[in-house]
Amino acid sequence: MNERVCIYAKDISVLLGKSYKQSVRILRTMKDAYGKDAQQYLTLEEFSEYTGIDMEIIRRKCLRR
Repeated sequence: MNERVCIYAKDISVLLGKSYKQSVRILRTMKDAYGKDAQQYLTLEEFSEYTGIDMEIIRRKCLRR
């Protein structure tokens, strides 16, 4: 099974309990913090590092839907 490596606003919404629109803003803020352009992706590892949420929790919530 191929495992996804990037995170999307919908995943952030599920993980943090935020609206989709707020999750898009959070994703944009994280991309800015990592110096990424709007069209570049944010990895699950970068999200974990930025938020302090353990990778196992992220994988369990995002990749097993």
